[in-house]
Amino acid sequence: MPDLAISSEKVGFLIEKAREFDVKEASTDPDSGSNGSDDGMTDVLTDNGNDPVVREITGFINALTEDEQIDLVALMRLGRGDGGIGEWKDLRREAADGRNGRTASYLLGEPLLSDFLAEGLDQFGLTWDEERTTPVN
Repeated sequence: MPDLAISSEKVGFLIEKAREFDVKEASTDPDSGSNGSDDGMTDVLTDNGNDPVVREITGFINALTEDEQIDLVALMRLGRGDGGIGEWKDLRREAADGRNGRTASYLLGEPLLSDFLAEGLDQFGLTWDEERTTPVN
């Protein structure tokens, strides 16, 4: 079994945050003028372009080492089915070759990111803790 440069705890944190991001929907009434108590706080599920979850995910990914970022991309691709665990070196090499400094935006552009990361961990025989509420170091 190949080694991962990124810990399953860090991947688990990203899975959790990606799931928070995935529930966002486009703003349907950007000039509504209502406040949280009037609309039942439904605006927290609206993507208004200034999403704190996106900032948190981006900051977390940008703080990872280059090897961790490469493994994160390769892990997402593994979970997406671009290759099997036996092709890990190829997936990792492709992720390294495509590295351009925009890892966070690339991953956030993947609609099923959390599912793909979880599946990738599963193929490594690793699990993540769904109860985590704070970032890992």
